Amino acid sequence: MTEQQPVRIQLALDRMTIQEAIHMAQQVEPYVDWIEVGTSLIKEFGIESVRQIKQAFPDKIIVADIKTFDNAKYEFELCFEAGADVATVMGAAPDATLELCMQTARKYQRQTMIDLLNVSQEKRHQLKQYTDAVLCHHVSKDEQEHHGQVAGSSSIQQTTTDAIANNSTPKIAVAGGITLETLPTILQQSPTVVIVGSAITQSHDPAEAAQQIRELIHTFFSQSTNTTASI
Repeated sequence: MTEQQPVRIQLALDRMTIQEAIHMAQQVEPYVDWIEVGTSLIKEFGIESVRQIKQAFPDKIIVADIKTFDNAKYEFELCFEAGADVATVMGAAPDATLELCMQTARKYQRQTMIDLLNVSQEKRHQLKQYTDAVLCHHVSKDEQEHHGQVAGSSSIQQTTTDAIANNSTPKIAVAGGITLETLPTILQQSPTVVIVGSAITQSHDPAEAAQQIRELIHTFFSQSTNTTASI
């Protein structure tokens, strides 16, 4: 039996200063695997935010959530030369943009994450060709704040299940209002990455919140392994 692929916790850092982001990440460093320099952080403080966070955490995977939609080679090179290990592109971007992102990531031996916000099922199916990418099923901040929608909804579950049905398809990330309450449903879909922001960053004790998420993931897969072994 193949050992269960570990689920990475990606800490999303947004709507704060670079120094606040570094301080937040320092508090939870033992419990997270990937650190995301959020879109708003990059927009407010520029690519320097990526550079400083990589310098602060050289042993972590740093995700530059730049959400490229055009000018792919230039923007991805900015991210990778600043130290990012992963950069993001919108799945709704033109095919030429997506291909240039993939080419640039391969050139730097880094990785592309494709954000599936507002992407049709047909386009999602087409994106499975990028088997060395990470497909991110993402409930947007606006959808969370205005409609109460969070990751773990039936639509997210279905598209995630479709995407992981074949081992040759890309890895899966899930983002959007993830909490301890919604995480078990998401874990049933076997994502590679769970992206957690406010459940950690807005907690009164971020380290404790991150530790609880880590422990829940460990417990979930320990129970799954025991159940499988007993069959």
